[in-house]
Amino acid sequence: MVAEGSTTASAGSDHTVKADVRGLRAATSYWFRFTAGGVTSATGRTRTAPAADASAGNLRFGTVSCANWESGWFASYRHLAARDDLDAVLHLGDYVYEYGSGEYPMEEDRIRETFPAHEVLTLADYRARHGHYKTDTDLTALHAAHPLVAIWDDHEFANDAWSGGAGNHTPGTEGEWAARVRAAKQAYFEWMPVRPATEGTTYRRLRFGRLADLHLLDLRSFRDEQPSIGDGDDIDDPDRTMTGRRQLDWLKSGLSASDATWRMVGTSVMISPVAFGSVPAYLLGPLAQILGIPEGGLAVNVDQWDGYTDDRRELLTHLRDNGIDGTLFLTGDIHMHFANDVPVEAATYPWDEPVATEFVVSSVTSDNVDDIVHAPPHTVSTVAELAVKAANRHVRWVDMDSHGYGVLDLTAERAQMDYYAVGDKTDRGTGSRHLRSYRKSVGGGRLERADGPVA
Repeated sequence: MVAEGSTTASAGSDHTVKADVRGLRAATSYWFRFTAGGVTSATGRTRTAPAADASAGNLRFGTVSCANWESGWFASYRHLAARDDLDAVLHLGDYVYEYGSGEYPMEEDRIRETFPAHEVLTLADYRARHGHYKTDTDLTALHAAHPLVAIWDDHEFANDAWSGGAGNHTPGTEGEWAARVRAAKQAYFEWMPVRPATEGTTYRRLRFGRLADLHLLDLRSFRDEQPSIGDGDDIDDPDRTMTGRRQLDWLKSGLSASDATWRMVGTSVMISPVAFGSVPAYLLGPLAQILGIPEGGLAVNVDQWDGYTDDRRELLTHLRDNGIDGTLFLTGDIHMHFANDVPVEAATYPWDEPVATEFVVSSVTSDNVDDIVHAPPHTVSTVAELAVKAANRHVRWVDMDSHGYGVLDLTAERAQMDYYAVGDKTDRGTGSRHLRSYRKSVGGGRLERADGPVA
């Protein structure tokens, strides 16, 4: 026993409590439990990070995103919980969804019913939704097995959220947006393992010895409203921002000052430019539903960095001009697996070397192409995957149909992402399988396909 104490739960924090235990040894596993009213909790495990100046041999992180309750069972969480080799799990956003029952997915495709059944709007609603998610046994197993590092995306608030509103928010009938955001953030900080000192935003920086640091972004609180599809003047407007000036400066200075081998950036939406205009017409409908692109095939997904090109240009140019190597963008949101080289200008790739790498993980359950068209996986979407790769040379691999997770392994020589897929998300006990692995070596260069997962 290295520490113990007591604290009081109250209605003011929705009867949640946090124990912020200090003075623990670096790079060490600890086990913990709580007692209340004579009842003892299950035993949980956590692990501390390496000391700031330590030279860790390797680090290994699970990566997940987009877990819609009604879309299926959280098998990805169960499979990550069963591993004993992870330093932490990174949740890259959409931990909960705000929709009412039968809204997303549609009633006929619902696997199980969420609570409360209506769309969440108030503090009581958001608290109830978070508490309901915590009743999922696979999710509680994940929290009990590994430390979880989380950022939010839009569905922790409402679909396509920005600083002044959201696509899924109607002022007047659904109240004021500022009040809804306050409620969503309060419930998030009550129920999620994020220190209250960061209340108001999830952007922060964590250190894992000299091998890696992790820059976590908040891409909802400070962004301007998404531009209209195809409005190039707005999309390229230098006065429009997704990060906000203060956060972008914080990120640039942190990347410059870092002495870590790997500079990980947790971004809830994809930074790589991706055009979908050459995708066959019969697949543009389901892709438009997932990505927000028009069925006519225009290239940009304006909710991602593609809609805020000046922020992206400034950040990527900063990496290039300052010779900053080893930047890994870790991304969720898009319900697909991607392995991308990240160029400053997509048109000059591969003649110009990429300035960063992006690993995008698919959804835990949220719908992707095969779910929307009700087709067996990897039957209709293969054509779209080939078209996306042909139009975007920096996209080294894309899988539009699998649900799953990633495992990122870091050493002083390379970073490798192993991509996994679960089987049938309607089956609570479904298995998982390795799909592909991609590796980035220290010192520049492009992604390479690896033979298999890291042992």
